[in-house]
Amino acid sequence: MKRIGLLGGSFDPVHVAHIALAQNALQALALAEVQLIPAANPWQRAALRATAEQRRDMLQLAVAGQAGLVVNPIELERGGATYTIDTLRALPRDARYAWLLGADQLANFCTWRDWQEIAQMADLAVATRPGTALDAPPELAAWLRDQGRELHQLPFAPMPVSASDIRQRLAQGESTDGLLAAPVAAYIAAHHLYR
Repeated sequence: MKRIGLLGGSFDPVHVAHIALAQNALQALALAEVQLIPAANPWQRAALRATAEQRRDMLQLAVAGQAGLVVNPIELERGGATYTIDTLRALPRDARYAWLLGADQLANFCTWRDWQEIAQMADLAVATRPGTALDAPPELAAWLRDQGRELHQLPFAPMPVSASDIRQRLAQGESTDGLLAAPVAAYIAAHHLYR
């Protein structure tokens, strides 16, 4: 059974750390591919700045030519509030999935809808994030132990890059050199995003 990594997010905009994490997971977990899944309407964060179509287009530009990385628009096509469990339930059952997340997301994982079922349906693989510990919340750690499951840690060098910082830089007319793939930066400029 092939193993597929799943990297969800708002990707508002997609940046170099997103792509680096996907590439890292592809190698470290010996995955057939990593699917980047843009959220339609993530319920735990503020309103998105770019449209669903713009975020999908930027992702397509970011993964172009990147072997093993693909965009899966399943959540955009479903629309409405975005819950990870709904996405996992809708995916084909002919693969074993690994849900990729940052240490910051791991800290609040037990607030996700049906988090035990998520952890049952997909392996959890966590990457370090600046300023965030890599410890699973006690409730998740106990559940994983009881289920005989492990939390996979991705050997990922933390990158001090965030979409909110990029949006702020763009709004203030500051440089984003080295933070965005060149085609994504060009797309943002052409569509006057985040100004």
